[in-house]
Amino acid sequence: MPPGGFNFSVLARPEVPERTLRAGEVIFREGEPAAEMFLIKSGTVAIRSDDHLIAELGDNEVFGEMALIDRSPRSATALAVTDVTLIPVSEKQFLFLVAETPFFALTIMRVLVHRLRLLNRVG
Repeated sequence: MPPGGFNFSVLARPEVPERTLRAGEVIFREGEPAAEMFLIKSGTVAIRSDDHLIAELGDNEVFGEMALIDRSPRSATALAVTDVTLIPVSEKQFLFLVAETPFFALTIMRVLVHRLRLLNRVG
């Protein structure tokens, strides 16, 4: 995760429902429609496309945001590497945060740029 900006851990509030998955469970599959992004409260998530590992993400990192931005189907599969606790962020919540919290929007842009730079180095 690139430094600076919004602290995603503030999304983990007592009134926000969590989703817990066991190691090996699929969170979403490439090509599926998207209705939410996720914050990793604890655990490790692998992002894969065509059997290639794109990234392994951990505590306080987000994933699944691309599909909320462009409303396209999921571009990769997300898999729980360890037992994970996730905080889902709906499209409505995402749009509110982008509109009302400039640091949230800036940090999402930084996340996307960081990931794009990593892919450019690999590809």
